[in-house]
Parts: sequence; C-alpha cells; structure tokens
Amino acid sequence: MKEYKTITEISGPLVFVSDVSGVSYNEIVEVMLPDGERRKGQVLDVSEKIAVVQVFGPTAGISSGQTTVRFLGETMRLGLSSDMLGRAFTGLGEPRDKGPRIIPKEKVDINGLPINPYSRELPNEFIQTGISTIDGMNTLVRGQKLPIFSGAGLPHNQLAVQIARQAKVRGSGEKFAVVFAAVGITHEESSFFIRDFEKTGALENAVLFLNLADDPSVERIITPRLALTTAEYLAYEQGMHVLVLITDMTNYCEALREISSARQEVPGRRGYPGYMYTDLSTIYERAGRVRGSKGSVTQIPVLTMPGDDKTHPIADLTGYITEGQILLSRDLHRKNIYPPVDPLPSLSRLMNLGIGGTKTREDHKGASDQLYAAYANGRDLRSLSSVVGEEALSEVDRKYLKFADEFEKKFVMQGQYEDRTIERSLEISWDLMSILPEAELKRVKKEHIEKYMARTKRS
Repeated sequence: MKEYKTITEISGPLVFVSDVSGVSYNEIVEVMLPDGERRKGQVLDVSEKIAVVQVFGPTAGISSGQTTVRFLGETMRLGLSSDMLGRAFTGLGEPRDKGPRIIPKEKVDINGLPINPYSRELPNEFIQTGISTIDGMNTLVRGQKLPIFSGAGLPHNQLAVQIARQAKVRGSGEKFAVVFAAVGITHEESSFFIRDFEKTGALENAVLFLNLADDPSVERIITPRLALTTAEYLAYEQGMHVLVLITDMTNYCEALREISSARQEVPGRRGYPGYMYTDLSTIYERAGRVRGSKGSVTQIPVLTMPGDDKTHPIADLTGYITEGQILLSRDLHRKNIYPPVDPLPSLSRLMNLGIGGTKTREDHKGASDQLYAAYANGRDLRSLSSVVGEEALSEVDRKYLKFADEFEKKFVMQGQYEDRTIERSLEISWDLMSILPEAELKRVKKEHIEKYMARTKRS
C-alpha cells in the first residue's frame, strides 16, 4: 500500500498524481481529503511517473498539497454471497435498499476471466420469456447473448422488466435467478424498476445494480461487470440458471468515450475509442454454459440506437459479438402495439438449437417460418395496395393483408403482465394461419396442419 501527496493537477473527475512507482492500471485508490473524508477512485492511466486517477464522485474539496492518495495494490473486487438475492445495490455494489451490508463468502475480481472455448457447451435449452415474438420467432436459448435494439422513447425498459419477471427454464426444476443492471438511468426509472420488482414478487429471485445518471461516469464502466461477476457466482458456484439484463449499453459506451477523451486517446469512429469492440466483448463473452457445471449465464443487453441508426458503432459492434438481435419498431409503437418487436429484422442465431421435440413442440420451426413468410408478404402487399388500391389485389392477396393486421393485433400485441406459454403462442400461430388457404401453407408439414389446425378450429 503506497501513499502520495503529489497531486499536480485536477481536471474534472480526474486527479493527476506524480512521482509514483509500481502503480497498476485499474488499481483501486483511496483519496483522503484534509477534513478526513475518504473517497474511492480507480487508476485510468499510468505513464512512467504519473498516474491518472478517476474519482468515484465529485473532486470538490481535493487540494493538491494536503490530499493523500493511497494506492491499494489491487483491482476492484466484489464480495459475493447468495444473500444478495432479493437486494438492490448501487453501481459500485453498495446497498441501495437500506438493508445491511452483505457478509461475503468470497471476494472476486470484477473483471472476471474469459470462458475457455474448449470448456464451453453448446447452448441448446429453451428459455421461456412469455413474449410471443421472442419465444415463437426469435427464441432465447440458455447460455445465449441476445441484445434488444431499441430507440429513444420506445418501451425497452418495460420489456426488459417483463422479461426479467417472466423468464424461466421450463420443466427443469432447477433454480433460476435474474441479475438486473441499469446503467446511467434517471431517478424516475430507478423507482420504476424497484417498484415493479417488489410489486410482482420478482425481487425474491433477483439482484439489482442501479447506476444513476448523476453518478460518476466511471461507475457506468463498473456496473455491468459487478452484475456479471454476481451472475457467474450464482451460476457456477450455486448451480443456478442466471439471466443477466443490462440496460442501457449506450450509456456504457458514452461513458467509455468520455473516459477515453479524458485520457486524450486518439478517437475512432464517431469519437468512440478504437478498442470499443474489444471492451464490449469483455462484457458480452461472459455469457455461456461451462462443461461440468449445472449453472449457466444468459445475457440480454439493451441498447438505444442513436437516431434509430442500426449502423451506429454501438449497435454495429454489438451485432458482431452477440448471437442475433431483437429489434423494436417505431412504426408498431405508433400503432399502440406493445411490445413493438418487429419479427422481420429480428433474429436469434441459436433458435434452431433450442426448439422442437421435447424442448418446445414439434411444429415450432415450421410455424415460425410460416408466420415470418406470411407477415413479410402481407407487409409488401400493404405498400402495393397503398398505390394500386386494395380492390386491384387478388382474393389471396387480401387474405395476406388481413393476416398481417391480425398478426400484429393477436401475436405481436400482448399485455405488460401477460405471460404466454409457448403452447399458447403456437395456438395463436395456428389460429392466424387458418386465415390463409391451406395451399399457401408451404412451410409447415401436412401432418402438423391436420393435427394442429383441426385442434384450432375445434376450439
């Protein structure tokens, strides 16, 4: 442990300490003010004799001559225990719910370790979210990382909370937990998250980390890592299936850009640091299943695309690292459809590994493909009918138009507290397919039509 009183400059949240030796990048620092107050910080950059420290909190009261900076010789560690379930914490891991401090079973470096590719198991078990557009057409699989791409003003927070509340591994009888990390949110959003988790009882099996917009930007870099460290402990030490939801990764990337600028690094695309791809991968790649372990970590990061731009660096790089995306549509939101998930540009690359047979139902793949094709055709015909008029369309084309409307009203739209089983979602699928002539159902097997269409008509 080394102490210095050699602060040479204070710039915003940054403190420059000179004549240092043996200091490491990411090392935790304790700043002791002249009045006895202590603040924590982290080493952002180290040159030959100068360390740049980012203070967790305001730098008001720090003086260059009388403030002592103590380098603790370790990176940030989180005390872990199964008692964290049912609790809410700050973005730095301190209790936010006025409960007692956690007595840790062990302390772990929050940066974690990448999973050895040889030790990874292929994700192939269905997770039911209760959302038809996800379960039916963009299925989430245990151990997958599946982001939600949203835009400003869209109800991504409501959707994230609904998934956190409803998600379950079906029929396994194994323990399931949710770790929810909110990055750079407002006080109003924080109250909404805590109130919803408490009201529905979902908090019992959840751990919340809430970083507010007025907290230091460096805290936004730490919060997702605290959440994932907790998830890894619950999964690999306690044998639980853990779903990690992180909202909003855009705020995380903005903090990364702000810190990169403070360090005077050469900016990359749109001012973001050139290493943002690598940095994001250190978060997303912590999802997965490990051979020999009962537990797993599944990840749903949420990001708001600036200007609804799918080619923006944050969305672009996230898409490269993760296994698909759930895209929220502003057009569906304008029609008052919740959740406004657009199935056409959405994709789950691991869907086929987690559906069919005993995992969901034998007709799942065919029904999903048929819904996709019919809805895409119906959307194209909407554009055509706006030019030539609906009267100019054939009878079959008009049925496809009706299908597109009914699909949005019955399949896409559901209540914020409506938890649909996969069987219910597939029932709605067959009900919608009955609108079309049987000759048009080219993506479902004939025996499935006879079995499930007849059942739909009877009910």
